[in-house]
Amino acid sequence: MFSPLVLPWTRQTTRFLADFRIFTIRSDVKTSPRTGHQHDFFVIDCPNWVNVVAVTTDRQLVMVEQFRHGTDTVDLEIPGGVIDRTDASPLEAGVRELREETGYEGSGARLIGDIRPNPAIMSNLCFTLLVEDCERKHATQLDHGEDIACRLVDLEEIPRLVAQGVIRHSLVVTALYFYELQRQR
Repeated sequence: MFSPLVLPWTRQTTRFLADFRIFTIRSDVKTSPRTGHQHDFFVIDCPNWVNVVAVTTDRQLVMVEQFRHGTDTVDLEIPGGVIDRTDASPLEAGVRELREETGYEGSGARLIGDIRPNPAIMSNLCFTLLVEDCERKHATQLDHGEDIACRLVDLEEIPRLVAQGVIRHSLVVTALYFYELQRQR
């Protein structure tokens, strides 16, 4: 079991700074347990996210291509997105995102991991969901700000695509690692 050697910092104050629709920023003043000094930290509060590893019966991974504005690139990723306030759980959100972005649905949906996207400055979690035996059963329902194309990729190709930098979204690579750990069990 992991037993931390570092003590948590004590929050003295929190001050809301800005709302940017998809995230807010706050300032926390915290005290170091080591030095007793106070420091100001900026925290980005985002909703939690979900990524979906969706596998078809013939061992293909359901993937999406989409334009990413932060890097001005078209990236190959797995379906995923924000867990909406109306979603009852990360599981429900993942099934919804898979259907909306790709038209696919499957069986045995289950959570296989969660991570902190950037705990240095962000407060949210990203959950990874596995859905198996996926088939295309619906038309896509893209948000007005999404341009997504669905693509099936042989599971055996995934390590090469990661190694060659074709798949480079860190949260997607992490989700694929969670899937690999699941397969090894």
